[in-house]
Amino acid sequence: MASAPLFAQSVTGAVAGRAEAGQQVTITNPSTGLTRSVTVSGDGSYRIGQLPPGQYTLTTGSGESVAVSVSIGGTTTVNLTGAGAVDLATVQVTGSRVINQVDVRSTESATNIRREEIARMPVDQSLSSVALLAPGVVSSAASFGGLNFGGSSVAENVVYINGLNVTDPYRRQGFSSVPFGFYEEFQVKTGGYSAEFGRSTGGVINAVTRSGTNDFHAGAEFTMEPNAWASTMKDHFYKDGNITSRDRTSRDGGSFYKANVWASGALIQDRLFFFGMYEQRDSNPRDIDTTQAWYTDSNNDFWGGKLDWQINDSHLLSLLAFSDKVESDTLKYRYDWDSATRGAAEGGSSAGSGGDNWSLTYTGNFTQNFVAKAMYGVNKRSSNSFSQWDPYCSILDRDGTYDAIFGERTAREGCAPSTDGVNSRDDKREAARLDFEWTLGDHLLRFGADQEVMDSTTSSLFPGDGVRYRLIGIPADATPDDRALPNGAVVPAGVTAYLDGRYKVTGAPVSTKAQAIYIEDNWNVTPDLLLNIGVRADKFENTLASGATFAKADFSDMISPRVGFSWDIKGDGTTKLFGNAGRYYIPLTNKLTDYFGGGTIDEHTYYVLDGWEERIDPILGTPYLYPIIGEQLGPVNTEGNAPAPDDVRTAVSRDLKQVFQDEFILGFQQALSPAWSWGVNATYRKMTRAVEDVRINHVEGCPWYSGDWPILNPGETNTLWCPDTEQWVTFDNSEDGYQALGSGLIMGYKRPKRTYKAVEFQLDRAWDDKWALNVSYLWSKSEGNIEGPVNSDTGYNDTSLVQYYDHPAVNERFGPTFNDYRHQIKVRGSYKFNDMWSVGGTLSVRSGGPITAFGVRWPNDNRSAGGPSEFSGGGSGWLCESGCDDWTTRELVYSEKGAFGRMPWVTDLGASVMWTLPSDKIDLKARFSVYNLLNRQTEINVHSRYESLPGTKMPYFGEARAWQSPRYMQLVVTWNFF
Repeated sequence: MASAPLFAQSVTGAVAGRAEAGQQVTITNPSTGLTRSVTVSGDGSYRIGQLPPGQYTLTTGSGESVAVSVSIGGTTTVNLTGAGAVDLATVQVTGSRVINQVDVRSTESATNIRREEIARMPVDQSLSSVALLAPGVVSSAASFGGLNFGGSSVAENVVYINGLNVTDPYRRQGFSSVPFGFYEEFQVKTGGYSAEFGRSTGGVINAVTRSGTNDFHAGAEFTMEPNAWASTMKDHFYKDGNITSRDRTSRDGGSFYKANVWASGALIQDRLFFFGMYEQRDSNPRDIDTTQAWYTDSNNDFWGGKLDWQINDSHLLSLLAFSDKVESDTLKYRYDWDSATRGAAEGGSSAGSGGDNWSLTYTGNFTQNFVAKAMYGVNKRSSNSFSQWDPYCSILDRDGTYDAIFGERTAREGCAPSTDGVNSRDDKREAARLDFEWTLGDHLLRFGADQEVMDSTTSSLFPGDGVRYRLIGIPADATPDDRALPNGAVVPAGVTAYLDGRYKVTGAPVSTKAQAIYIEDNWNVTPDLLLNIGVRADKFENTLASGATFAKADFSDMISPRVGFSWDIKGDGTTKLFGNAGRYYIPLTNKLTDYFGGGTIDEHTYYVLDGWEERIDPILGTPYLYPIIGEQLGPVNTEGNAPAPDDVRTAVSRDLKQVFQDEFILGFQQALSPAWSWGVNATYRKMTRAVEDVRINHVEGCPWYSGDWPILNPGETNTLWCPDTEQWVTFDNSEDGYQALGSGLIMGYKRPKRTYKAVEFQLDRAWDDKWALNVSYLWSKSEGNIEGPVNSDTGYNDTSLVQYYDHPAVNERFGPTFNDYRHQIKVRGSYKFNDMWSVGGTLSVRSGGPITAFGVRWPNDNRSAGGPSEFSGGGSGWLCESGCDDWTTRELVYSEKGAFGRMPWVTDLGASVMWTLPSDKIDLKARFSVYNLLNRQTEINVHSRYESLPGTKMPYFGEARAWQSPRYMQLVVTWNFF
C-alpha cells in the first residue's frame, strides 16, 4: 500500500477525488467531532488534507455520506462523480468503508500497517518487527544487529514518532522506543520518499501514537513469555569438536513479563483529548557458559501520554511526552557445567539507556488552500555501563613482571569486578521544523525548513577513587637504570614491587547542527496525471569539544533533487503507473566527531608496595586482599594529558564532500476488486562516495604524513594541511596516499561504489472482517566494494570509522555485499472463524548471504591488510599458497567476494490464535503466538577470517558463528474496560 507525500514527517493523511464543481464536501471524525469542509474547484477536483489518521464520514452538500478510512501519509481517493464514482446510497446501506487499495496520489514505495491488523497476526511487540513485514527490509545478521533497507547498511535509517526524529545521533544505529500498545499506525518507507525527508540513504520508519476521543476508554494488557515456553538454543561445536566462540547456549534463556494500563477520553468534548499509558516490564535473561554464568535482572517502567487540543476545526495543538529509560543489573558467578552448579558471585555490572522525550506540534488551516505546521521537540538517549562496586572499588591488576617474581595470585585481589572503566554517553536532539502547504489551482505547493541540534557527551573513567593500580615487580638486583621511572624518579634499592596508579578521564561534549530547506510541487497536469517535483538542500556543522569546527557542509554542497509521477491509467483510482528519481544525502555522526574531538587526562603516580591487607567486599561481604600503598615516588607524570584539539586540519580533509545515494523506481499497481490488488516495481540505487578514516602514509610534497588516519573522501581528490610546509597540500587519493612496505610502491585507494537492484511483486487482499492476505516476492542484488558506513563482514560498527580504508586491499574487491540476499518471500494473513476464534500467520523466507574470505597480505606489500580478530581489522582478497614467509616469494591467489558459496536459506514461520469473549459488555481478548514455529536454528553468519598470518589458515573459516533464534511463545491478554 503506497503513501502520499504529506509534510511534517507525514503524521497525517488526506482525502481527495472528483465531484461536481461548486459542490461542498465535508469530512467529519465522529470520535473527535473534527469537521473540515471544502468547495469543489472548477475542474471538479477536491482535497482535504492534514487529517489525523482514523475513521471519517464524508458528506456531500445533498446530505449523502460515505465512511472513509484515512491512513498515515496516505491519500484516500473518493470520486463522487465521473469514472469510479462512489454510489453513496449503496455504500451507506451496505456499511462499506472506502479504503486505499491504490493510492494514485503517491509516487513513493511504502507499507502502511495499523494496530488492528497487527493484533490479528504473530508480530512481536517491537518497531523492528513491524518494519520487517515490508518487502526489502531484512534483519541484519551482523554481530551488532539492526535493519537493512534496500541494500543499505544498518547505519543509514531514520525513525520518527509523531514527526519527532528519535534516531540515535551518535552511531545512527538505534532509536528510542515506546510500548507496542502506545502506537496507532506504522508506515515503513523503503524508497522514493519526498523532499521533506532526508538524512537517510536507507529507509524510514514513521509511527503515530494513539490519541483520545470523545468517548472514555480504558484498558489493561498483560504479556508473558515464560522461559518454559521457549525452545533451547543448541550448543554449537566446530568440526574439530571444540565448542564455538559463543560457548554454551543450551542453558541460556530467561522469562519476560510486562503489563500496562491505559486510558483515553475527552477533557472537553470535541475540543481537548488525552491518552495516557503506564507499563511495567520485568525480564531476567541468563547467559550460562562452561565456567561462568551471568544472571541479569531488568525491572523497568514506561510512561507516556498525548494531549490533543482542537482549538477549533481549523487549528490543532498536540503534545507528546514519554520516557523510555531502562536499567539492568548483572551478576557474574562461577559455574560448573558438569554438575550444573552455580558458585559464588564474582562481580557484576549495570547498564542503562533511554531518556525523556517530548514534542509539541501546531497545525493551522488558515484558509481552504493554505495550511501551516510547526513542531518543536526534544529526544534524549543515554548509554551507560557501570557496576554496584564502582563507588567503593578501584581496579587492581598485575603486570607480568610481578607474576614473574611473586607467582600468580592464589586469592582474590581487589574488589572491582572487572578491569573495565565506567563509560557513559548522553545524547540530546532538539528538533524544530516549519512546514507549509499551499494549493494554487492544479498545484499543491509544499515547502518548509527544519533544524536538529544533536549533542553527545561521552566520558570514561576508572571506578573507586578514579585510579587503576597496577602491580609491577622489579628484581632485587636490578641496575639503577632499570629502577628509573618515566617521571624521573628512581625505585629505591631493596624495593621489589611498586604500584603504577593511573588516573585517566576521556571524553567531552561534541555537537552537530543539521539544517534543511525544501520545496515541492505536486502538479496535477491532468485529472489523471500527477507530477511531484521537488528539491531539498541540507547543511550541517560538526563541532569539537573545544568549540572548533570539525567538518561542515553548506546548502550548496548537499542539494537533493526529487521528481516523481503517478498516472491514474483508467481515471477511476484503480490502476496506476508510478515512478520517481531522487538523490539522498546522509550527514556525519557524532561518533566521528567524538573520536577526534575529545580531551584526555592521563596521569601516572608511582608508589612503593608496603604489603597486603584483608578487606571485606562491600557488596558480597566476602574477604579479598588489597595492597598497602606506601611512599610516593617522584612527581605525578602528566605527559599523557591532551586537551581537546582546536586544529584538525591534518585530521580532516578541507573540502570534505558528503555521502549521497541516487535512486530510481518504476512501478505499477492495480486494484482487481474492492478487496484484491497487486503490484510490481523495480528499484535501482547507487552510492559512489564515502567518508572514512583512511590510512595515509604518503602524500607527495608533505613527508609529515607517514602513518595517519585522517577523515577523507577515499578515492577522490582531497586537501590536507601540511605542518612541514605550513601549506595546504592537494592529492588524488586514487593514485596517492599509501606506500607499500618492502616494495615501496606508491598507490591510492579505489573509489567506493555500492549498487542495489531489485524487482518486487506484491499481492494484497484487504481485511473484510473475515480474512486478509499479503504476499510479496523480492529479487535483489546488492554489490559493492563497501557495505556502507559500517562493516558487517568483520563485525565492526563504529560508523564511518571501520576498516575499508585501513589498507588499499580492503576495498579492492567489488562483489556481493554482506547483506546480499537474492530472494525474499514474505506472507502474512489472518482468518476469522467466528466472533470468538481467529488465526493469523506470517512467513519469511530468504536466501543466504555470501561467504567471503579475508586474508592478511596483498602483492608487493609486507604490511598487514587485516588480522585474525573477527571484530577489528580489514582484510585482503589475496590468499597465500606458498613462499609465505617473505613478501618477495609469496604466491598469492586472488579470491572474489562470495567465492566460497552462500549460507543456507533462512525460514521463519509464525502462527497465532486469538480468542475473543463473545460479549457486548466485556471486551476481553487473548492471543497466543508462536514465533519460529519450525524451530529452525539456521546459521546466519560465519567466520570470514581466512588467515592469521600469510599461509596460516584460521581453523574455523567458513564455519558458523551466529544462528537464528530458537522458537518461543507469547501470550497477550487485553481487557478494554469501556
